[in-house]
Amino acid sequence: MTALNLINQWLNFVAPAACVALLVVLLARIFSGFLRSKRPLAHTLWSQAAIIFIVGVLLSLTGLVLFGRDGKMASYALLAVGAASCQWGLLRGWKG
Repeated sequence: MTALNLINQWLNFVAPAACVALLVVLLARIFSGFLRSKRPLAHTLWSQAAIIFIVGVLLSLTGLVLFGRDGKMASYALLAVGAASCQWGLLRGWKG
């Protein structure tokens, strides 16, 4: 496998985590009435997205290890639930 193929495979592996992280943070900003918090743990949009991206990549790796291949729907479900739970924790949703 060449370096270009390896980079392409890696980018395609992390792309769902990046898209989900950005969408979760942006939609939380749009619908902030449901997730209102006076002081979130991560103050900026980019830091929230970075934390959720890292969690998403780790959950995607977990799905890869558990199922032996990438792209299973259960891995994507785990990614979506994990990203939403992470955003809920960053905004201190339990204090709502």
